[in-house]
Parts: sequence; structure tokens; C-alpha cells
Amino acid sequence: MTSTTRRGKGMIYVVDPSPLNWLYVLFNTMEEAVRASRTGKIIPSLASRLKWINEKTLELQLRDGVTFQNGEEFTANHVKQNFNQEEPWIAPHPPGTWLNLVKGRKVEFVDLYKVHIHFPSIDGLALGKLRSYHFANHLFWQKLGFGYEKFGTAEGHW
Repeated sequence: MTSTTRRGKGMIYVVDPSPLNWLYVLFNTMEEAVRASRTGKIIPSLASRLKWINEKTLELQLRDGVTFQNGEEFTANHVKQNFNQEEPWIAPHPPGTWLNLVKGRKVEFVDLYKVHIHFPSIDGLALGKLRSYHFANHLFWQKLGFGYEKFGTAEGHW
């Protein structure tokens, strides 16, 4: 997450010559709905609660009062936008396609702090895969978006 104002004041520039610098940027600018505890258990992070409504529908209750570095409040709109942005990618996760949530999933806006994720089929690893789905603010997608502005795609330029 980057704070930005007119004339670039407050802009954070990260320089890392490592071929894995996207990980450094990702882990220092974005957050995910869930994390893994030290024992490997999936625990809420940006989500305050996770609940399976049925075998193919996961409810995420989001934390109230979370803000991005630019002051933008984190809401269900961000979850929906991030999922919509990543849906068309062939391989959203460079470390491996096994981290990808099944294609055809839909994010339903329930209220400002709650979403339902509808999966087209049962995915027993969905909670673990959510660990690798990071949420960015609206400015990120408008200005950078993992390379969309520069390359027209987010894939293949890492």
C-alpha cells in the first residue's frame, strides 16, 4: 500500500534488485484475509471471521476500521475488486498454480464488511489458498495493478 499525494509527496518507492522483489513489495504493501499461525492453522487477518455457509459458499466477515496507507478504508468493495482483477489471469500466483482458487468463483457483496465467495465446485484447500490472495487499495489497481498499466497483463514480466 502506498501513500500518495499531488507532486509525489509521501510516495514510497521500493528498490530491490532481487528477482523475487515482487514478494517483498507484496508482503510490505498488501494484506490477506487469512494467515497461517505458527502451527499452520488458518486464522483470520483482514477477515475477523470465516464461516462456511454450505459446501461451496464461504462467508468472510471483514474487520471494521482497517485503512490502507493512503487513508482509504478497507471494505468488501476491495475484496470484490481484487478477486475480479485476478479472475482472468492464467496463473495469478508465480510460485505455483496450486495456489489458485478455482476459476468461476463469484464474490457476492453482502454488506460493507461482509462477502460471500461462491465456488463452482468444492475446494477443500480454499482456506489455505486464501492465504495467498492479497488485497490492494483502489489506487493500486488504477495506477499500477501488477503491471497492467505498463504491460497490459500481470503475467510473464516477473
